[in-house]
Amino acid sequence: MIPCPDRRALALGLVLLLAACGRAERPAPPRDSIATVSSRQTAQCLADLRNMDVSYKTLPDKDFGNGCGLSGAVQLIDIGVPVTGITAIRCDEARALSGWVRNAVAPAAYQILGSELASVQSMGSYACRNVVGTRRGGDRRSGHAIANAIDVGGVTLKDGRRVTILRDWTSPDPQVQRFLSTIHASACKRFGTVLSPGYNAAHRNHLHLEDDRAGVCR
Repeated sequence: MIPCPDRRALALGLVLLLAACGRAERPAPPRDSIATVSSRQTAQCLADLRNMDVSYKTLPDKDFGNGCGLSGAVQLIDIGVPVTGITAIRCDEARALSGWVRNAVAPAAYQILGSELASVQSMGSYACRNVVGTRRGGDRRSGHAIANAIDVGGVTLKDGRRVTILRDWTSPDPQVQRFLSTIHASACKRFGTVLSPGYNAAHRNHLHLEDDRAGVCR
């Protein structure tokens, strides 16, 4: 007597066969490729920048390999207050930065320090590099590697004063302390990751501002 095949095995085989018909397997993306921003998300962000009267130039998406590249990035031209040192920056990061400078840093400078804000000095946005200053940093790409972070080193006021993170983070002047603590607290509400000199020595001279929704405020 010829043994009857297992019905469950036959059914499973038929399902797998039908699932494979007419479908080519997609190759897995390289491990070092960057996560791209959807065109819809970028379009909404660009519309938001226009509504904020922010001038910008869109940049082409580029994957440079090794986990570095640009997706949904812009070059900021004018956000209302000069910000030096910015190159490519993701649109969402640019939107958060523009709102922070205009609605937090500028008012705090006038209300606390008694002078209008002249400019903000950054230490760069895009850089193909790893996280620095932590034990695990050597094997993780920084948000800078995808232009999703910016380091702010200080501000200049219209009365000529300059406030820097390196020199003034522990300033004996209570007004300067209040100004820096105010803009730091505001940044934590607008960016996913904010790292200050209180985090580690690698951030002794700047605030690291990253739009990653991580909920880290140090």
